[in-house]
Amino acid sequence: MAIASVLPQYAAAQQYPTRPIRLVAPFTAGSGSDILSRLIAPKLREAWGQQVVVDNRAGAGGTIGAAIVATSAPDGHTLMLTSSGLAGAASIYPKLPYDTIKDFAPITQVISNPLVLVVAPALGVKTTKELIALARQKPGHMTYGSTGIGSGTHYGAELFRLAAKFDATHVPYKGVPEALNDTLAGRVNFYLPPVLVALPLARDGRILALMVTSKQRAPLLPDTPTPAEAGLPEFEYDGWYGMLAPGNTPRPIVEKISKEMARILDMPDVKERIVGIGGAAKWTSPADFGGMIRSEIETRKKVFKAAGSKAE
Repeated sequence: MAIASVLPQYAAAQQYPTRPIRLVAPFTAGSGSDILSRLIAPKLREAWGQQVVVDNRAGAGGTIGAAIVATSAPDGHTLMLTSSGLAGAASIYPKLPYDTIKDFAPITQVISNPLVLVVAPALGVKTTKELIALARQKPGHMTYGSTGIGSGTHYGAELFRLAAKFDATHVPYKGVPEALNDTLAGRVNFYLPPVLVALPLARDGRILALMVTSKQRAPLLPDTPTPAEAGLPEFEYDGWYGMLAPGNTPRPIVEKISKEMARILDMPDVKERIVGIGGAAKWTSPADFGGMIRSEIETRKKVFKAAGSKAE
């Protein structure tokens, strides 16, 4: 790139942001992306002196909000804090209103977080082995919720099904709270939400946490077994949330946001809050985050194909 074309970009980065920033959370209120967006937004506002408005645009496993960001002006004033479902959607939907690789500028991963297998107490199972045995008794009759086709919760559930070798029927929802509520009500039999959203219900006994999906036990659910302890040593899944901008956002602006996010994610109060909702703060460079997304798209294609999952 010629120096003459680079200089205006760096000048724009020096001035950025020049107006309020819209931070799109492509899932419903109470979801992981919503909780994290509302944690990060005030920190960005304090740093830059501009309002940061969280805009929930839920639906279709996060693809509705993603499409809005993909078509927004690439100037850093529209950002997205989304889940690993971004890679999942790209791996399962034959047609999306955007190109996941070309239409987004990765900024950084924000957190890594395990999922947790939950059921309503009324289902009558108390362990993962009991749930698997029940599912195998009536192949295909068991149902499980997710936050949409291709979402991280859908992917985690398919990994679980493949490892446990049973059939079940997928019921996609608009967001995490909706899927969690129907699990509580017994309208779906099991669900694998992020720890951060299941934790309050698990602590008060309204929902049973049977297994976390990480290799180690979750500090906030110390009595909940890992996959290996539950009899599935080959199963493991850590979800993630990350921040992106529209594609073609000038590199200096992406780097400025990434640098600020590194500072925010290293703040003791932010790290403590993230641990308190079941995750771990994790900054990555824009290049590394982009590479992770590309790799995950290919991995998830293979898993969804093996699971027989499709989207029209």
